Amino acid sequence: MSPLVIVLIVIALLLSGLRIAQEYERAIVFRLGRFVGTRGPGLFWIIPFFERQQTIDIRTKTVDLEQQETITKDSVTIKVNAVLWFRVVNPADAIIKVANFNQAVYQLSVTALRNIIGQHQLDEVLRERQQINSALLQIVDAATENWGVSVEMVEIKDVEIPESMQRAMAREAEAIREKRARIIKAEAELEASIKLTQGAKQMEESPIALELRRMQMLSEIGIDNNTTTVVLIPSEFTNAAKSFTQMVTQEKP
Repeated sequence: MSPLVIVLIVIALLLSGLRIAQEYERAIVFRLGRFVGTRGPGLFWIIPFFERQQTIDIRTKTVDLEQQETITKDSVTIKVNAVLWFRVVNPADAIIKVANFNQAVYQLSVTALRNIIGQHQLDEVLRERQQINSALLQIVDAATENWGVSVEMVEIKDVEIPESMQRAMAREAEAIREKRARIIKAEAELEASIKLTQGAKQMEESPIALELRRMQMLSEIGIDNNTTTVVLIPSEFTNAAKSFTQMVTQEKP
């Protein structure tokens, strides 16, 4: 074999060891089955036949957790689905410590979602969704940390409850609104009675105030031309008129 052929073979072997990793990728390199390091991004070289690489994406992944049918703490069957965001922060651990980190994170998140829903009542699931999301994030992130995976966010997307429960909740909400309306009306009547009592005491101390109120009432009645105005004459005026009439009658010859 000529030296030129040998040189070409060596050059071909060297070139066969060149690899390129994108900015969002990292290469896990194994030499004879043993982990030797992480390479990338950019151009790097591995020993042909002795080393192999496994490339991993370190960008944030979005996973839609399929709808889960679970039972709440107060024995109500509901269907819940959520969305998960996670990314690889330690590529070596994500490859070496877990067989399929994507599947592992997904199954862990689904299981944690079902468990945490079972620890809350239906009202809490509907009202305290943010607190449930935070608790779910802590559970999943703590479990995946050993796999080199960081869970950035978990959000419950939708909660589906049975129609019978929806009707019951609608009746409950209507009863609460009716109760609130009655309380407001009762408070208004109480406040009005207090004001009327105060006004009556004030008029009792000043009789002229009662006459002024009567005049005001007459002016309010007379605003509408189609109404009949009724004039209320105090009984003192009537008695005075009778006394005056009797006195005039007695003085006549």
